[in-house]
Amino acid sequence: MADTVLYEVSDGLATITLNRPEAMNALNVATKVALRDAVESAAADAAVRAILLTAAGDRAFCVGQDLKEHIGLLAADRETGSGQTMSTVREHYNPIVRALAGAAKPVVAAVNGVAAGAGFGFALAADYRIVADTAAFNTSFAGVALTADSGMSWTLPRVVGPGRAADLMLFPRTISAQDAHELGIANRVVPAAELRVEAEKVARSLAEGPTVAYAALKEAMAYGLVHSLEETLEKEDELQTRAGRSEDHSIAVQAFVNKEKPKYLGR
Repeated sequence: MADTVLYEVSDGLATITLNRPEAMNALNVATKVALRDAVESAAADAAVRAILLTAAGDRAFCVGQDLKEHIGLLAADRETGSGQTMSTVREHYNPIVRALAGAAKPVVAAVNGVAAGAGFGFALAADYRIVADTAAFNTSFAGVALTADSGMSWTLPRVVGPGRAADLMLFPRTISAQDAHELGIANRVVPAAELRVEAEKVARSLAEGPTVAYAALKEAMAYGLVHSLEETLEKEDELQTRAGRSEDHSIAVQAFVNKEKPKYLGR
């Protein structure tokens, strides 16, 4: 793993940290490759029961594409006619978002500062966002004459509604943590000094929870957004059958009868 992305697994929790604070955690090619590899590893690892995505420093979570590198890559494209630069959506952003949103385990984003462009998109791909009170969000894309990527044309309307999403996309501007909370972008806002502790607390509680049930909940909610009620009821039957056969369900029922706190195994 490149040193621009740190990856650690401890007691079922994978912590992925964007580590370019001097560049506001902007996404150069090396960082995108490392982040993709880290997220895909965490999603595929059965020993990982929750993922915490965060960033180093206190200025930015991630400001999206590294525009300094991007300028040079565009110039090279013009010389060669390859158009290779924009393949980053297919090669990097799409796999990252698929792994975050599709992971069969909860994903928590700890947003410590500015989240703009793809950085905003990655935060939205998480299941739960804990946000420092000094953080901010900006869609950014239209400001540099680009359309949405990093899944944001799918996630943002579902989080804030189509009308508000159109407003934020067409007129990019900085949204404070407090406004983000009111819009539903931030699930919780905490003092900046407490962000890491609070985020780890939430992520570790999820890592200790019923992983099969969490995976089923993620799948059910994503399915229900784009299917009819009747189709969703059938999906719920399928997923509830799966969850009901899990060891964790048996543990939970026995713990309830014994008036004990369940100790889940994640299977």
